[in-house]
Amino acid sequence: MASVVDICNGALNQLGASTILTLTEDSKNARLCNARYTQVRDSLFRSHPWNCLIKRIELARDTETPSWGFSYQFTLPADCLRVITILNYDYDYKVEGRKILANHGTVKIQYVSRIEDPNQYDELLRETISSALAADIAYAITSSNPTTQNMYNLFQDKLKEARFVDATEGYNTNPDNGQADIIDSSTFINSRY
Repeated sequence: MASVVDICNGALNQLGASTILTLTEDSKNARLCNARYTQVRDSLFRSHPWNCLIKRIELARDTETPSWGFSYQFTLPADCLRVITILNYDYDYKVEGRKILANHGTVKIQYVSRIEDPNQYDELLRETISSALAADIAYAITSSNPTTQNMYNLFQDKLKEARFVDATEGYNTNPDNGQADIIDSSTFINSRY
């Protein structure tokens, strides 16, 4: 069973620092992890459509409408960090703040969600969060620019590996189900005109 403390201790181990028992203990390392973990995690979640964080939902239309430009608005779920796709949507839409503005009365979205339970994360994602946190708090713990740079480089390596594995897992080649992952080159060429 993975925990937030395990992820934080992974970061502290990479830095050669003392590990913690809880995020609320009275130590510099715990305070740093407690202050930075959520922001680092959410930034990393937003940076890539991680398979283990994807959710799908049909949004309820708001009773209030936009003052101009669109006919309807929809409030994004509280756990939505990034909208990935709007299903079968050929109409104009715009994400503004925590709303989707559209001229169509129904909206189904696929999005990256803020899942807080580390047991739901892919193992490589947990490792990448540890590396990202280590890079983020490296200078505060070590006061060493070379260590900070090394941690950043390690994070970049972990991020590349995790993104590659995540992007190739469950690769969808069936356009008949409405969500093919293969984009024909003509799509790119035609988009220029």
